[in-house]
Amino acid sequence: MPESSYTLARRLGLASATALVISNMIGTGIFTTTGFLAGDLGSPLLVLLCWVIGAACALLGAVCYSELAINFPLSGGEYVYLSHAYGKTWGFLNGWVSLVAGFSAPIAAAALACANYVVFLFPSWRHRESPAASMLQFGPEQFIAVTLVAVFSVLNFFGVRRIALLQNTLTALKVGLLSAFVIAGLLLGHGDWHNFSQTATRWTTNPLWRQLGVSLFWIYVAYSGWNAATYVAEEIEEPQRTLSRALALGTVIVTVLYLALNAVFLYATPLESMKGVVAVGALAASRLFGPQVAGVFSALMACALLSTVNAMTIAGPRVYYAMARDGQFFAFAGGVHPRWRTPVNSIITQAICTILLVFTPFPQLVIYIGFTLSLFTAMSVASLFHFRRRPGWKRLRIVSFAYPLIPCLFVAVGVWMIIEGIMQQPLISMLTASTLAAGGLLYHLSVRHFVRSGNEALDQKTKIS
Repeated sequence: MPESSYTLARRLGLASATALVISNMIGTGIFTTTGFLAGDLGSPLLVLLCWVIGAACALLGAVCYSELAINFPLSGGEYVYLSHAYGKTWGFLNGWVSLVAGFSAPIAAAALACANYVVFLFPSWRHRESPAASMLQFGPEQFIAVTLVAVFSVLNFFGVRRIALLQNTLTALKVGLLSAFVIAGLLLGHGDWHNFSQTATRWTTNPLWRQLGVSLFWIYVAYSGWNAATYVAEEIEEPQRTLSRALALGTVIVTVLYLALNAVFLYATPLESMKGVVAVGALAASRLFGPQVAGVFSALMACALLSTVNAMTIAGPRVYYAMARDGQFFAFAGGVHPRWRTPVNSIITQAICTILLVFTPFPQLVIYIGFTLSLFTAMSVASLFHFRRRPGWKRLRIVSFAYPLIPCLFVAVGVWMIIEGIMQQPLISMLTASTLAAGGLLYHLSVRHFVRSGNEALDQKTKIS
């Protein structure tokens, strides 16, 4: 029997789906974002407000995605929703962007962050860049990151149930470590509550309300992953009930943890001292417990970041698999291993793309990722305005409350961010537009003519009765 004739198996329960959401959300963002927000906003209260706004948006998005997910319990997430609402071209563009900016780049960033924490423990391994750095970077960090990507990609070959057990373990370790850091920092750390009233000198003259729109891109990346369970919907048991619970539960847990961590960061060090610092977590640990603890913290955070690498390695390939299954991507990506029942070819494709990005410096990639994320998530939530007119559409009570308030709020924030991004970051805006244009050109001139037949499979398989 050919690989393309096999389907994914439903083997993930509520705990595994929730763990996937948590691990996708908790990544490099929480340990790097606050230092950049300090320079952007200059006020501890505004920094915390930015995290609160991001949390609210993530919760609103999770609620709206829950309604989409129970009506389309298929793997692929936004690809499925956009294909139905706006046509297959937009579905393909979402998958195209996901391959580069949605999954491969964040996996590369998480792997590199993990590698940097490891290298922190061994100063002799640290790679010293020359002033005339090339377009490609090679050093211990890249070697460690490539090894991590390769190992977790191979582990994902051997069945979603096995890798889910590993994911649950890594997630429990991550949440436990961060919770312990929060409790120990507040009870035993040498911090100062007066730090919450000390401002920092801003490095931009933009009005605060406009700068907040761009700063939210950092927050969006930090909170990204709240929709992770929708990418593996075909492998979740009882998706109509489990998906919405996993999205909501995972988002709430991460929101509480993020706000607590930022409170500890501010308690540990004044905002001016953390301005522009990438490893905010290590700085906070050093201030709270002394420099010698920074090494221990780095080792623990390196372990915690492993779950992020693994979680995104699980989620991403399901998007490319779903596209190939529907005749919207190259046919080989739709292959499912007959024994392990996993999309092995898609996993390999993502691993190759990720490894290439590991060697490529991308200093503004965070805003680029945030730009594309806000665009496609806003379009997905906006699709509810179309779908809710369909007969037989299953409506969630929480979305129906004061409808269309919840989706309108989410879309409004997304549109505001995109407008501010275009005005303040024109280069990244052009890069995003170029990525979309390249994807559209690839789809219309090549992909849809050479992928396997069956472009109507999506409508036939997911037709709502």
